[in-house]
Amino acid sequence: MNVVSTSTAQGCQPGAGSPGSGRRRWAGWWVVPCLLALAFIPVLGGTGRLLEVLGGPEALPTDTRFAESPIPLVVHIVASVVYAVLGAFQFSARLRRRHSGWHRRAGRLLVVLGLVVAFSGLWMTLAYPQKEGTGTILWVTRLLVSSGMGASVVLGLVAIRRRNIARHRAWMTRAYALALGAGTQAFTVGFGEALFGTGVVRTDLIMAAAWAINLTFAEWVIRRPSRRPPERARRPRTASLRSS
Repeated sequence: MNVVSTSTAQGCQPGAGSPGSGRRRWAGWWVVPCLLALAFIPVLGGTGRLLEVLGGPEALPTDTRFAESPIPLVVHIVASVVYAVLGAFQFSARLRRRHSGWHRRAGRLLVVLGLVVAFSGLWMTLAYPQKEGTGTILWVTRLLVSSGMGASVVLGLVAIRRRNIARHRAWMTRAYALALGAGTQAFTVGFGEALFGTGVVRTDLIMAAAWAINLTFAEWVIRRPSRRPPERARRPRTASLRSS
């Protein structure tokens, strides 16, 4: 009988105790800071607009569209800020491994917040007049983005209830990418207007490009080959080492 202890079996797993294991443990540490940095601009802008609507100082140029009915805006800003900040930490593989319970609890809250963000985005698009200097292209894009985000959250929830983790992560990644469109717009509008000038159609396309960029990057992240061996492929090796 050749019995190997659990600790020995764990030591035989790829990367355990190897010189590169420390590097792998911290691989991807930059993901959360980068997402928070991208979310910083819409979070800052949303907070400023929220303070203005609630009677605080005017940190941004006044937008009279929200004066008569601020509720959709307030709901959208509060849900978006929490969703953007809390959602960034869901992409940390280290946090998922070491604090799986927190990941699940935060995920439940993010499902609710994501649906609120999507619904309030639709609400604002349909309830408020179009912003001056924008046109039909941006209006339709916002309807599609809000609907697409809501659908992504629902599909992600369905996937995790079926224990399909890969599909769950894919749909939640798409939802988060759509939610951060306002962060990328700070760059597309800044560079786009400098390169192509202003105008209703140009502005619409420049702003819509932000969501297209985010979705394209999300699809690349989803479809790129994983460097880590699949979890199911590693477990049988441990079990075989402990058997006789």
